[in-house]
Amino acid sequence: MNVWIEWKYKTAKNIEITLTTETIPAKKALLIAEDFLKTGRTKDIVFYDEQHTMWTKKEFEKLLKEVEQEPHHIEVFFDGGFDVQLKKAGAGLAIYYTKNNQDYRIRENSVLDGLDNNNEAEYAALWQAVLRLEELGVRNIGVHFKGDSQVVLNQLSGEWPCFEDEFNRWLDRIEDKLKELGIKPTYTAISRKENREADQLATQALQGVMVSSHLNRSE
Repeated sequence: MNVWIEWKYKTAKNIEITLTTETIPAKKALLIAEDFLKTGRTKDIVFYDEQHTMWTKKEFEKLLKEVEQEPHHIEVFFDGGFDVQLKKAGAGLAIYYTKNNQDYRIRENSVLDGLDNNNEAEYAALWQAVLRLEELGVRNIGVHFKGDSQVVLNQLSGEWPCFEDEFNRWLDRIEDKLKELGIKPTYTAISRKENREADQLATQALQGVMVSSHLNRSE
């Protein structure tokens, strides 16, 4: 969870100004805020989360305790593959997150019918990842999505226009679900090498090798 801080600062000559920080991790923000307050010249300090919700320091401290018990620091890697001859798609996803100060990883894949090409398989893989986040109980938080499909990621981020009807249907479906869950997505295009975990899972699905694991990486 990332936030920014806004506060009023009064100089020794009683000149008052409102200041804000850049976006920083929540725990770090709380430590910085406490340091600001020690100066005796800081007042009306508030925090803004990624949904632009404002929190007082007391409210923010309570929020952090609640957040620790929910999935956060979430990274999603996804990939889709398509077998032209079989007309089947394989979807692979890897989700990394933290909960109760423990680090977890989910690895899953699936075979999908009724798709027409590789780009549609990429959209379907991302859709599967979003549904998995819903099952995890992810709500009202930022999630970082990473994949090697320039088309999907740039269309989702709005960088590229989308003219294909079938892609627009996936776009609408994904965006509506993210809005429903209160998830604020960020999208990063990575190389196939960097996305090899999700890529391998998608390939294994097409080969009939199914994977489903939920690992506590802290143990």
